[in-house]
Amino acid sequence: MTLLTCAIAAIAVTIIWYLSEKRKEMYLGTLALMYWGASLMWLVDAIFEYAELHEEYFTPAIEDMINDTYLGLSVVALGLCIWLVILFVKDPRGVVRKALSRKA
Repeated sequence: MTLLTCAIAAIAVTIIWYLSEKRKEMYLGTLALMYWGASLMWLVDAIFEYAELHEEYFTPAIEDMINDTYLGLSVVALGLCIWLVILFVKDPRGVVRKALSRKA
């Protein structure tokens, strides 16, 4: 489920990146690469787990599936948090700079 969750997020962000005209300004490529990297990591993990478990790999316990889903969602949320920090630091539209200068 971790691989599936991250792969869906990677595909969704890649489609948004492809269709968006502000892809460079909003650093969507960075977010897509984070999700594709996580998907690659989970793919390697799945390959090694299959090599260890063989047929049992395809019949996981429901608790394992729930835990893997939570882990996948937390990886997607962490990627979004990192992307938001990048946006706040780089401030491509100057929104944070304007808000800070208005209050000063």
